[in-house]
Amino acid sequence: MNQTPDDDTDFDPQTEANAEAGLDPHPADHDGDDGLGPIDQLIAERDQWKDRALRAVAEAENTRKRAEASNNDARAYAIQKFARDLLGVADNLERALMAAPKNADAGEAGLVTGLELTQKSLLQAFEANNLKRVAPEPGDAFDPHLHQAMMEQPSDSVQGGQVIQTLQPGYALFGRTVRPAMVVVAARGSGAAAGAAAYAAAGATGGNFDQQT
Repeated sequence: MNQTPDDDTDFDPQTEANAEAGLDPHPADHDGDDGLGPIDQLIAERDQWKDRALRAVAEAENTRKRAEASNNDARAYAIQKFARDLLGVADNLERALMAAPKNADAGEAGLVTGLELTQKSLLQAFEANNLKRVAPEPGDAFDPHLHQAMMEQPSDSVQGGQVIQTLQPGYALFGRTVRPAMVVVAARGSGAAAGAAAYAAAGATGGNFDQQT
């Protein structure tokens, strides 16, 4: 009997299912192909897009930081002269408080309190506008970006290169020095060990350390 075109002897359900799903209807016909090629390509594309996304995020963050720095520079430049002029007011208030009597009567005590409140308000206004007071304490490390060494002297209480005393506070605006703090710096070789050695030497010679020059 002759085979007619309607004969479905070669019908393969798996082949038809693959064709309907958009897959290769004859996967077995590809020698050495494990069917993972499209998956590997998708993984490669995913990694590529992920790398692009990370680069875009990093670039956006760098742009934001550059814009923020530029804005701070513009603001600092705009108010730097005004801020420098106000430092004279702050210095005068501090000198007035230093010269104020410690045991003042009622009237003088009220004046001193008023000066203290005025100084506090002024410093708060400075802080609110990123103008920060720089007044290192004894023992703080000398920072050439923020401090100006007015003199150098030996010390038996702080190490060499550290601040002994602040003569005049400085100020920084948005991290930039408007006026450096004027300080006294300990000379090289200073410190507790140096002071102990000096006292030991004075005792060995029978001398008075306080009277030595």
